[in-house]
Amino acid sequence: MGYENLLVEDRDEVTWVTLNRPERRNALSLALMKELIVAVREATGRVIVVGGAGPCFSAGHDLSEMVGQSSVFYARLFDVCTELMEAIQDVAQPVIARVHGVATAAGCQLVASCDLAVAEEGARFATPGVKIGLFCSTPMVPLTRAVGRKRAMQMLLTGDFVDASTAADWGLVNEVVPVDQLDERVAALARRVSDSSPLTVEIGKRTFYRQIDLDQRQAYDLARSVMALNAMASDAQEGMGAFLEKRPPHWTGS
Repeated sequence: MGYENLLVEDRDEVTWVTLNRPERRNALSLALMKELIVAVREATGRVIVVGGAGPCFSAGHDLSEMVGQSSVFYARLFDVCTELMEAIQDVAQPVIARVHGVATAAGCQLVASCDLAVAEEGARFATPGVKIGLFCSTPMVPLTRAVGRKRAMQMLLTGDFVDASTAADWGLVNEVVPVDQLDERVAALARRVSDSSPLTVEIGKRTFYRQIDLDQRQAYDLARSVMALNAMASDAQEGMGAFLEKRPPHWTGS
């Protein structure tokens, strides 16, 4: 489909999705979020990269469309936002956030919801809703799961910015690189992930999110059953055989 608020490009095995509202600091309007849900679900690459055009990743929800609205609109807006964040974790492909500039409020939520994140050294993160009377309750959900309770509460209650190195230390992003190396490092990470069997990656991603909030016994029950089934897959048999025979594997995705 054609997009009004996104740029979508397939490069080799990777689908690059760019939020394209630079004049609004890539604010997550209702229209943009709807498009992003479609783009993520219809991506054909084995890895998806989400980034932003212009000076920053995303400044969060578009406040200009939120003033004076009805309860029906607000319910719809946050329903779609939740659908977007869940779609990112539901799709088979790993999703990498490419972060530059600021990622605030729902923009920070988007980073926290992605499977992996690479940030440039000048990137900053915040959940500043408390400062404008609108607590970042939906961003709180993935943020808490990424950085833990105390650090999430610090961000949520103060609204203060966290720099890139702190974000990496806290687990909000995987790594921090100089801005001129951001695209290169994201592409390298995407290639590294796409080297593996797409079936195996899908199984692993889906199981990760299914087990993450279970207690240890339930998590092991799930993981052992998934692993036993995974071992029967053609790609698993191929991978183990290739390792023993000291040759590169040939993945079929089955």
